[in-house]
Amino acid sequence: MLAITGFIPGQNIVANTNAILDDNMPVKQNDRAYWVDLMDKIATPVLSNMSKGELRKNMPVEYSPIWDGRNKEVAYMEAFGRLIPGLAPFLALPVDNSAEGTVRKRLLVQVQQSLAHAVDPNSPDYLYWGSTKTAQPLVDAAYIAQALLTAPAVLWEPLDPITKQRYIYEFKTIRQIKPFNNNWVLFAATIESFLLSIGEDIDAARIDTAIDKINKWYVGDGWYSDGDKFHFDHYNGFVIHNMLVEVLKVNTAKGRRDTKEYDIAYKRMQRYASFQERYISPEGTFLAVGRSSTYRVGAFQPLVKLALDDALPEEIKPAQVRCALTAVMKNMFIPSTFTNGDWLTLGLVGSKQKDIADYYSNTGSMYITSLVFLPLGLPDTHEFWTGAFTDWTQRKAWTGQSFKKDYAVDY
Repeated sequence: MLAITGFIPGQNIVANTNAILDDNMPVKQNDRAYWVDLMDKIATPVLSNMSKGELRKNMPVEYSPIWDGRNKEVAYMEAFGRLIPGLAPFLALPVDNSAEGTVRKRLLVQVQQSLAHAVDPNSPDYLYWGSTKTAQPLVDAAYIAQALLTAPAVLWEPLDPITKQRYIYEFKTIRQIKPFNNNWVLFAATIESFLLSIGEDIDAARIDTAIDKINKWYVGDGWYSDGDKFHFDHYNGFVIHNMLVEVLKVNTAKGRRDTKEYDIAYKRMQRYASFQERYISPEGTFLAVGRSSTYRVGAFQPLVKLALDDALPEEIKPAQVRCALTAVMKNMFIPSTFTNGDWLTLGLVGSKQKDIADYYSNTGSMYITSLVFLPLGLPDTHEFWTGAFTDWTQRKAWTGQSFKKDYAVDY
């Protein structure tokens, strides 16, 4: 077990841009300790409150300057729903008496308690599950379903029977919301796939329509369009690759879809992840482009999912992903990126970028950044964490080292 210190939320979370290219930096840091500490810092304001039924009471919500007027209750569902899928693999590891194990135990109990509040009509933190007029909760219900699919043994199975029935009710009732003709079709499909995984009846069309549409929208070289038109942004990372693969995983296991569909979707995700690793500059920054830049490092979900699965593209070593993303995190999560008791701000870096928040964004929306923490589901003995400091592709390229040429793929 690696020594883990500094787990007080907020401790040791300091940017040090000048150190990113310091040759001595690799031997000065414990990356896993930093990742766990940062995850804890991000998660604690949400979970410490919601586990007690006090999220609505204590969460300071800021809305985009161009907020579109939708029901503001969506903010609380977004904060919780988007946070927990990134934590799920970490929570699924065994609890022990180490410092990290103590953090895991606390967060796991808080997530389980929060899951109960989310569907309890008598709780102050009963979430707003949407209506035919307010579609947003479909998105965040899907992220809850994603978390339950990721770590059922610790997040679903321990729930009491009443809470389970309440989730089944909410997941079926949300069928009243018709997804938009874009990445949203995967939110409906993810919820139905969770129901399929636990033996409940499903609306098969919400699954099959999504798979068929996303496959139709494949434009090549690891990229999907987001609907009929291509968008150059990070939604292949935030949503499309991972949810498509997860939906296909469940449906092929149940004999509903051909395993060849899963295999090709996974290969395409690997190709897209190879771009993601190359997005990261030598200094530890990445391309801020398109919608939802405020979602921060949640964009790297495919890359870190592949790290978790031990399925990174051959040319990408686990340690280089760890080192590259650690550099990004240290540039991004500076003290001013948090405000009012460690809640995330609207923006990318710091507290003065709220003007880049989209019309649908609020404080709760920011917690999708948690998706970057998927590799914390790997044990601390894994190469991802124990491997020596490794330069990532752009750092190799811009320091005159040999690096692999890149070509388009035909699958």
